[in-house]
Amino acid sequence: MLNKIIFFSIVSLFFSFSETIAFGLSTSHVIASQQPIERKLDDLLRQGRKYAENKDYQKAINAYKEASILDKNNAKIYSGIAYLYTQQKNYQAAAQYYRKALSIDLSNADFYYALGHSLANIGDNDNAATAYYYAVQLNPKSVKSYIGLGVVLLRKEDYDGAAEAYKRVIALDPNNPNIFSIMGSSLLQQKEFKQAVKYLKNAVKQFPRNTELRLLLATALLQEGQIYSGKKELRIAEKIDPRNLKIQLKIAGILEVQNNLEEALKIYKRISYFNHKYSEAYMGIGRIQLAQKDFLGATITYTDLINIIPQNPLPYYYLGLTFKERERIKEAETALKEALQLYQKYDNANGIQKTNELLKQLNKF
Repeated sequence: MLNKIIFFSIVSLFFSFSETIAFGLSTSHVIASQQPIERKLDDLLRQGRKYAENKDYQKAINAYKEASILDKNNAKIYSGIAYLYTQQKNYQAAAQYYRKALSIDLSNADFYYALGHSLANIGDNDNAATAYYYAVQLNPKSVKSYIGLGVVLLRKEDYDGAAEAYKRVIALDPNNPNIFSIMGSSLLQQKEFKQAVKYLKNAVKQFPRNTELRLLLATALLQEGQIYSGKKELRIAEKIDPRNLKIQLKIAGILEVQNNLEEALKIYKRISYFNHKYSEAYMGIGRIQLAQKDFLGATITYTDLINIIPQNPLPYYYLGLTFKERERIKEAETALKEALQLYQKYDNANGIQKTNELLKQLNKF
């Protein structure tokens, strides 16, 4: 089955290996003619590694790009640039550089896997599947490549192909619960809730103390409207791992939906206390504070949330809303304009519309 799919899919991906990549380096980076190229290359690679270790990814990228000018046929340099782009979640750029690396080294299974991962993250499922196919052909024992393949095939609604990919995974690593978690997550993403419940119940029987699988099963049950069974699975998971914040977050969400706001708020606050960067908990706190008309508290919450996820327009929008309710119009306008700019950046039509509507309401004050 997989071999047939490979034959018909393999021609679709690498149409762009011959494309050139412009690097746009400034004149300040021109290599001094008197300095030996090898020494300059070593210096650049050393600088790049140091920047990467310090998580200064843009400077690391710049150093490696300059190194690639000196050593144009070094696939590892291009793959290093691609990896750094993935750290910035710039998967489009990462895919370009993994392709560049593969144009030099066509037999590197890891490069194909990484390309597939990057393409999957930008929603290019067809080409991601083809990259994963190449990866498993070169390394038939690559569990991660089969997992990636299964995920993108599920997105493409190729359930037979996905099932075969996961059979290969289970045959290679039958005692790895993460495999079952990924499959369960994929079924949930596809809204195949009945199938997910059946699959995850069997997985939980095999790994009864795995809280991630129980959390996924609880989610599937809740989506199916089986509230009692879903809550039961969450309580079991909570007993197994009482400090698991994902479980606590799911329980808080159920309480919030059931309008038990005080109990939900306690849990959200407890999560944020243990993990100051847990944005979902702050979102929950903010929602409840708005529902309870605690606009001052919500202002503080959304200000904190902006520091955690500064490129997300939602906290700016709700911060603007809290300022509006407190009749602090200038601050509301500033926050909403920032939200609008981010919504425009992400081409979010609904966000643009609702932000513009709220900005119009400010004119009435």
